[in-house]
Amino acid sequence: MPDFSLRAAAAPDRSEVAELICVSTNYWYQRRGAPRTFQSGPESTDVFWQVYEALDPGCCVVAENPQTGRLMGSCFYHPREHHVSLGIMNVHPNYFGRGVARALLKFITDFADEHRYGAVRLVSSAMNLDSFSLYTRGGFVPRYAYQDMLMRVPESGLGVEIPDAGRIRPATPDDVPAMIDLEMEVSGICREKDYRYFLANQIGIWQSLVYQGPAGGIDAFMFSFKHPGLSMVGPGVARAWRQAASLVLAALDRYRGGAALFLVPVECHEMVQRMYALGATNCELHFCQVRGRFQPFRGLTMPVFLPESA
Repeated sequence: MPDFSLRAAAAPDRSEVAELICVSTNYWYQRRGAPRTFQSGPESTDVFWQVYEALDPGCCVVAENPQTGRLMGSCFYHPREHHVSLGIMNVHPNYFGRGVARALLKFITDFADEHRYGAVRLVSSAMNLDSFSLYTRGGFVPRYAYQDMLMRVPESGLGVEIPDAGRIRPATPDDVPAMIDLEMEVSGICREKDYRYFLANQIGIWQSLVYQGPAGGIDAFMFSFKHPGLSMVGPGVARAWRQAASLVLAALDRYRGGAALFLVPVECHEMVQRMYALGATNCELHFCQVRGRFQPFRGLTMPVFLPESA
């Protein structure tokens, strides 16, 4: 029998979940000689709770030590129209090897099966073989590989002309139906709740851009967020890499004097080379993994880690 119990996270768990995310993530990277991912401490990782509770209240499962009441692990999940996204999963280093992650994953896949969702999707590190094994043993299949590219943006900006800049504009709520149609076309899923949350931007970290095609429709869209804990460009969907690259360049302007991370499909050679030429560097590799129904991508998708998307 496991020496822990699973339950839904509650409001009093908020600070402990933030600390768990910070400690476990930093531990994994530092153990491998890399710098801490979350330099600003658990105050910055609280944004995961803030965002996820706003999007999907009550969709966080935690493993609790019955003797101490301390949290041993946590995982968020996001039910969507056609799938469930598995969010950030963490186990405290003190409890590695006790089956906590496996139990958290089973809880979410059982939820998806019980409610007849066609798939569970996630974005996982290709460098963390423990998590890779966890997910593939759990029935997930790596479907797409991404290069995690970091771009440092000078105070003066990147100093490059953005191709088709005249086709790029801020997104509005009226664009959401077109975003839904585009993502269904490209990847067979949609995330209307996420789009409307980004556009409402109640916590002031999001930017939303669209690329209008010659006929006036939306050929691509790109969100981005800027926060002390994590800054990323995405999620984004595009019919062609040039549209996605233009949106990335437009979004990067908001990070002047700082840096942002974005995930580029590894087979998208032209876009990868374009980003190299501008100074982007690789920092990791990630997989889109899917358990259940999957439509091969008919365009380009760029996932992120807040909220996780695949």
